[in-house]
Amino acid sequence: MSLGYCQSAPLRWFNNMSLKIIQIMSNDLRPSEQVYRGLKRAGIDLVASVPCVNLQELLCLLSSDPDIIHIPVTREEEGIGVCAGAYMGGMSPAIAMQNSGLGNSINALASLDMLYGIPLLMVISHRGTQGERLVGQIPMGRLTEPLLKTMGIPFFRPRPHEAEKAVEGAWSLALNEMRPVAVLLDIKFWGR
Repeated sequence: MSLGYCQSAPLRWFNNMSLKIIQIMSNDLRPSEQVYRGLKRAGIDLVASVPCVNLQELLCLLSSDPDIIHIPVTREEEGIGVCAGAYMGGMSPAIAMQNSGLGNSINALASLDMLYGIPLLMVISHRGTQGERLVGQIPMGRLTEPLLKTMGIPFFRPRPHEAEKAVEGAWSLALNEMRPVAVLLDIKFWGR
């Protein structure tokens, strides 16, 4: 699958062999590469996504990986449903989305994943945090962590060099506790 936003991005494309080569220099990886490696190490084999400027490089890496099914969706709650079905079909799913989509996903998370004990790894671009230039992102930026806490969804806030382990650990926690777990990646994470 080719996504238009991947064609012009100056990216290093990875396959399994190049992933092994870069393991030696994990601190030199870009933030998206750290997240990507965490997904690979966790055994994630399906990722639903809604585009976000911060997730663009990660989505390109996922789209170029033959071992991961990448399904772009139009709304976040659609992705929650796709991931639930994938898990019930024996896959290890994740969703990549912006935190504004968390608000769109509350019902699907509560009445599907949380009610039926379906694990889900949520990789969330946390917009609206310190340094955000778009004023419209700030309200949801302030509400993201309180909303996750209210819903009882554990979350990690890694720095770039911690992302690989945080993503892998979040999926492990989701499987052990049979519930959604989030990895929040704020503006500082992306170096913006």
